[in-house]
Amino acid sequence: MIPFLIYVAIFVVAYFGVKLVVQKATSDYTSLKTVTFGDESAVTPNRIASVISVVTIFVLWGSFTGSALLPSFLHMPGPFMGTTNFELTIDDGTGATDTSTVTVLVHEREAKEDAPEVDAGDGFAANDSIAMAAWRSQLVLFDRNDEIKKSDGAKVVAVNGTAVQPGASVDVQDGVVTMTDKGTPNFIPAAGIQMEPLYLPSPEAVWTRMLKISKEGFRNTSLYGHLGYSLFRVIVGFLIGAIVGIPLGYAMGLSDWFRGWFDPIVEFMRPVPPLALIPLVIIWAGIGETGKIILLFLAALWIMAIAARAGVSGVSITKVHAAYSLGASKWQIMRHVIIPNSLPDIFTGARVAMGVCWGTVVAAELVAASQGAGMMIMVASKFTLTDIVIMGIILIGVIGFCIDMLMRWAENKLVPWKGRS
Repeated sequence: MIPFLIYVAIFVVAYFGVKLVVQKATSDYTSLKTVTFGDESAVTPNRIASVISVVTIFVLWGSFTGSALLPSFLHMPGPFMGTTNFELTIDDGTGATDTSTVTVLVHEREAKEDAPEVDAGDGFAANDSIAMAAWRSQLVLFDRNDEIKKSDGAKVVAVNGTAVQPGASVDVQDGVVTMTDKGTPNFIPAAGIQMEPLYLPSPEAVWTRMLKISKEGFRNTSLYGHLGYSLFRVIVGFLIGAIVGIPLGYAMGLSDWFRGWFDPIVEFMRPVPPLALIPLVIIWAGIGETGKIILLFLAALWIMAIAARAGVSGVSITKVHAAYSLGASKWQIMRHVIIPNSLPDIFTGARVAMGVCWGTVVAAELVAASQGAGMMIMVASKFTLTDIVIMGIILIGVIGFCIDMLMRWAENKLVPWKGRS
C-alpha cells in the first residue's frame, strides 16, 4: 500500500509540474485549438511522462530494497541490524524473582554470526545472548544457563518491567518480544518497511543474476535459448491463428450464413481463457511443441477473427456505394475498400492477440517444458530464486514491449490512413 500511495503522489506532482510549468511555457496554443477532444489520432505519448514513469518505478524498487544504486537518503527504513538488549524478569516458581539481560545480535540474512559473549551475572537467572538474521524471529531459551529450569517451575513474568502472560507481546527497543503459549520469549527485530530480498531483490541483484545466466545458462540452456524457444512458439502460434482467423472474420463480416454459422462458436470460445484449455490440449496433443503451438493458435484465433469481423462491419457503406457507382466489381471493392478500411482493426487485434499469446506461452511452459522463459520462472520459484523470477518477468515484458512497438511501426507504415476519414 505504501509504494502505491507514493507512486500516486509522484504521478500527481509530476503531472501538474509538467503541465503547468514545462508545457505552459513551451506550448503553441494556436496549434492546440485544432485538436479535437477524443480524437485518438491527435493524442501522442508524452515522452516526459514516460521517462518519469519508468524512473519512478525503478526508484521505488531501489528505495524499498535498499539498493546501492540510490543514495542512502532515498532508502526507506530498513530492518534493524546490530546489537540490542532487553530484560526478562524470571520467577523461580516460589515467588522469588530475578532479572536476566538478553543481548541480541541481528545480522544480515546471508551472514552467519555467533551469539555475543556476555557475563552471566549474579543471581539464579543468568544473562543470555542470541544471534539471529534480520526479518526473522528467535526463541530465547531463558533457562539455558540457569540453575532453576523451566521444568522446575521457572517462568518469565515480565519483559522490561512490563508484566506478561503467555500469548502477550511487549514492545522493546529495536523489536518486539512475544510470549509463546508455553511461556517462551520470542524476539522479533524491527523489520522497517523495506522488502526482504527473499521476496523482492534489489535491481543490482537481478542485473547480476542476469549477467551470470547470460554467461553460464540455466539448466543446460542459454538465456537466449530459453527466450528464443518462447518467442518461436509465440510467433508460430500467432501466425497460424492469424492465417485462419482473419479469413474467418472476413467471411463472418461479409456473409450472413458464415456469420450465423460461426458466431455462436466464436462468441462461446472468446471468453474461455486459453489457460483453461491446457489440460485438454495436453490430453489431445501431449506436452511437446505441438500442444503448445495448438494452445497459442487457439489463443490468437478468436481475437483475430473478431478483429477482422469488426473491421469489415465498420467499413462505411457510403464508400462501398461510391465504389459501386464507379463501376467497381466485388473483388475490386474487396481489394480497394474493405481490406484497406479493415486493416486498422486487424492490427489492433494482432497487438492484443500477441499479448495474450505471450501470457499463454509462459503459462504453458509452467506446466510442461524443458526450455522457455516460463520453465525458467517455474523452476526458479520452486527454489525461491526470486531474482531469476523477476529477471524472467522483466525480459518477457521487454520482449513483449518491443514486439508491440514493432507492430505499431508496421501499422504506421502499412496503414498510414488510420484515423483519417
